Amino acid sequence: MKHLIDFIEAKTVSKAKIFKHLNATSQEAKILQYICRRFVKGIEETAVLDILQDNFEYEGYDYLAYLSMVKKLMDMGWIVQVSFGQVQVQEVSQLELLNTSVGPSMSLLRLLEEGSLEITLPDIKPYTDHLEYLQDQFDVIELSHKMSVKKQGFSDSSLSIGRLKNKLVLLTQRIVERLKITKEPIVVEEFFKEKKFDEREQRIFLALLKEEYSGGEGQFRDMNTLIELISLDEYDKIRNRALLEDGSRLISDKIIDYEEILNMFGGISRSFYLQEDVLQKIIHPNKKKKVTKLKLDKLIEEQELFEYLTPTTDLSDVVLHPKTREVLNTVIKQVDKDVFAKLKAWGIKSKRKGIDARIIFYGAPGTGKTMTAVSLAKTLKRPILSFDCSKILSMYVGESEKNVRKIFDEFKALSKKAKVDPILLLNEADQFLSSRTQGTGSSADKMHNQMQNIFLEQIEQFEGILIATTNLLDNIDKAFSRRFNYKIEFKKPGKKQRKRLWHFMLPENADYDEKLDVTELSKYELTGGQIDLIIRNTAYKVAVREESVFTLEDFLEEIEKELGSSFESEGKSMGFKV
Repeated sequence: MKHLIDFIEAKTVSKAKIFKHLNATSQEAKILQYICRRFVKGIEETAVLDILQDNFEYEGYDYLAYLSMVKKLMDMGWIVQVSFGQVQVQEVSQLELLNTSVGPSMSLLRLLEEGSLEITLPDIKPYTDHLEYLQDQFDVIELSHKMSVKKQGFSDSSLSIGRLKNKLVLLTQRIVERLKITKEPIVVEEFFKEKKFDEREQRIFLALLKEEYSGGEGQFRDMNTLIELISLDEYDKIRNRALLEDGSRLISDKIIDYEEILNMFGGISRSFYLQEDVLQKIIHPNKKKKVTKLKLDKLIEEQELFEYLTPTTDLSDVVLHPKTREVLNTVIKQVDKDVFAKLKAWGIKSKRKGIDARIIFYGAPGTGKTMTAVSLAKTLKRPILSFDCSKILSMYVGESEKNVRKIFDEFKALSKKAKVDPILLLNEADQFLSSRTQGTGSSADKMHNQMQNIFLEQIEQFEGILIATTNLLDNIDKAFSRRFNYKIEFKKPGKKQRKRLWHFMLPENADYDEKLDVTELSKYELTGGQIDLIIRNTAYKVAVREESVFTLEDFLEEIEKELGSSFESEGKSMGFKV
């Protein structure tokens, strides 16, 4: 502690050994000396007003002229506001500081303890492997991130921008020097040369690679954070956004990709990641076996169990009850890095970074259950595989149990081959979910119960997103109910929703009779699926006429036919495209 004692006991502060490292005037150093003397006496906070009045001669309010020195010391990172915690220094005026308290920063305390803040790095030696090289590069990423935070004006315990920049320059030079004397090729450097990356592209790549090595829990997947790493000012940020937009070299050459996710404010944000084949090439440079990534849709063509669904809508295109949308947003937010970090810290989630959700969509036919499932897949940029559960009944006795396992085994195999994480949609899953038979003892009942037990076991083990649709929930077995995280009801649309559906589903380019009133059509209690069917049937009828004009009577005729053959009950809300 000799440097601390030397500083606080110095009668002439400019003669203290650490004075040259402060880059401050004698009067500014005198302020720091005053704060440090109080600090070693156990007084962590010193009022700015006391600093000015105790250290400078003044008449009246002349001491206010010295406020600029306090502000400068804060800007240099030697003192921090204790009153307000973390603040944006450049936004604080001098007068705002007058009635606050300050204390020594971690940088100042380190200087007093060590006597210097000069950066010393180990001797320059060749890299023994690519992991040593990556460790240095990851340190560069961390320093760059700290600098970007400091540029935003946040006062914290890190080194000042000048010292951070100095350390960054030294570390960057050290990497260059070590590469010069390294005889074995470094796979990342070879990759950069092959792709002809510039410095900004290299830094983006290394930041995303750092995320992979750290388990993906950091913040370097966020678009704004990545841009901050490579930008000097606001103009740079605008210019550098092009590096992460669609059409950029990094994305077009399939080096990086992104997921669009809903954030807590309802907007869409992008989370970037390295493509799997690129990642494997870097992480396992000595692996000779070439892994071929097969397209999931091509694999589906070679089997008969699943149907590959192609989404045409996302959740923003679907009319949903507000509560339903809220639940789905909760599911989606599992991919948010902050949400994942909390869930992992609480022991709710393991290291798996994807979404884990088992969901039941239940309600009358035509209320948009399947459409919502497919739209969720598009929102998450996931493929979706559908299985029609009625197929199980067509299997002969004794094979149903085996075929239940086959659903999940084949799903896992397809996912592994294609190296993707699709959503599994089990349509019309009533027979799986219904209450198990008690006491009859027939072979059919035993087979049905065994099939359900296997299904229950597979749900327990399932990782990822599984959606089961059913028309009835009243008869669901309690054991299944407990295994599903979310149970979302799809009711029939109310009058307001029906009016929106009629308005948006009617063909845009058709001719309509002036007496046609959508409000009149919305009086009839129909599901979204029924409205779609009625419009199609009416269109077929009108299209064969010489004057193809839609009239109210045309629609009423089809509505009467549909309601006459409908056995569905009434309801209020739904989920359908508009």
